[in-house]
Amino acid sequence: MHPALAADLDQLPALLEETRQRAVAFLAGLDGPVIPQQSDRPTPAQPLHEDAEGLRAALAEFGERWQPRLSASAGPRYFGFVTGGTTPAALAGDWLTSTADQNSNSSLDPAGQHLERETVGWLRELFGLSPAHSGTFVSGATMSNTVGLAVAREWLGERLGVDVAEDGVAALGRVPVLSGSAHSSVSKALSVLGLGRRALTTVPTLPGREAVDVAALEGALAEAGGPCIVVANAGTVNTVDFDDLRAIAGLRERYDFWLHVDAAFGAFAALSPEHAELTAGLDLADSVCVDLHKWLNVPYDSAVQFTRRRDLQARVFQNAAAYLGPIGEHPDLVHLTPENSHRLRALAAWFTLRAYGRAGQREIVERCVTGARALGEAVNATDGLRLLAPVRLNVVCFTLAADPTPERLAALAAELSDEAFLTPTRYAGRPALRAAFSNWRTTDRDVRRTAAALADAVRKLASNRPATDSTSASRP
Repeated sequence: MHPALAADLDQLPALLEETRQRAVAFLAGLDGPVIPQQSDRPTPAQPLHEDAEGLRAALAEFGERWQPRLSASAGPRYFGFVTGGTTPAALAGDWLTSTADQNSNSSLDPAGQHLERETVGWLRELFGLSPAHSGTFVSGATMSNTVGLAVAREWLGERLGVDVAEDGVAALGRVPVLSGSAHSSVSKALSVLGLGRRALTTVPTLPGREAVDVAALEGALAEAGGPCIVVANAGTVNTVDFDDLRAIAGLRERYDFWLHVDAAFGAFAALSPEHAELTAGLDLADSVCVDLHKWLNVPYDSAVQFTRRRDLQARVFQNAAAYLGPIGEHPDLVHLTPENSHRLRALAAWFTLRAYGRAGQREIVERCVTGARALGEAVNATDGLRLLAPVRLNVVCFTLAADPTPERLAALAAELSDEAFLTPTRYAGRPALRAAFSNWRTTDRDVRRTAAALADAVRKLASNRPATDSTSASRP
């Protein structure tokens, strides 16, 4: 053994304690600037050291060169994308995941698989899905959508009398994929699966909404004239709009289609009695995508996919090798996703579910919704801002009332970045910003702090604006 490895092994308890102290110090700093000023300053790449200096030297260099540049994405005012944090229990679970270093794919070494199946069962119950749905952990919503649509592709082959897994996607011909407001990951999945981005047909949505017009969807299904795929949304990224899942599922009485539901974070509405109706009909789907490093607040990367057709899933992803377990009635995980290597990412979810239960998860969801509503009210009350959609759940989508160019919105977000991080978007053709609430640490204090900083940023932006532009638009 190399002397540096041997020394680190001998001193491992002390080194892990130093690592723990560094982690605690980082978490203690989450109340500071959300995007550190030095984060956008490139740091010169260093050559790989020839000499082995050990973990303590690596910790020191990380603390000097990289840690100060990391954002507070685990903190309470990081509202960009849809980013959760890491609950204390999930953090402990993730540390133990790396410690145990399980490759949980085979029944030849089954403990990890058993733990994952128990965790999937808890999640299935949490989201109101029946035991007809089986599930598997994957890396994120993009992979979850990809797996669900891969099973849908195999279903199409079954309906058309071809074996896509064996003969390839060309045997299907053109496949219509219909959706009202599909997430960008759906197009990416269609590209990966060989169905092509152009397979996606955008169906009209309800006026002023991102929810699909079910009558228009029925027309598109009639025009498709055969088996196809429908991608429904349970929570769009801009306004958290929900398709009428029960009405869409009811169309299967007259039309032949696979119903995939992208519920990346919207599935968590099922936890709140006030909002559970939004997810009514989720169990009727053939496949479901749910992201966990969003509202479950487990570390990246973590998501789960559900399907009613595990047999087709195994047909797509089966992996034949002498050292792998058989497919059988309960296929090993290696036969259910693109991954042969499958870390025990379920452990962080198991810990947070076991530690906080349904009541704890519900409290996180409801507090985030309350925070989003409060920020939406603050936006409405701020001269110079315009709310673009009702705050339906946990996302606030807004823009500048006057001259809302991408450049001015970027300047507004940059002015705000010490206090809060928001991401740009476009809604109904307008450049906009969006704040997504999904972090377990976010409280009403963070909302007030963000609202005050936002109002200050708008005033600064207005004061720097040429006088000739000052009356180009007004608040509605």
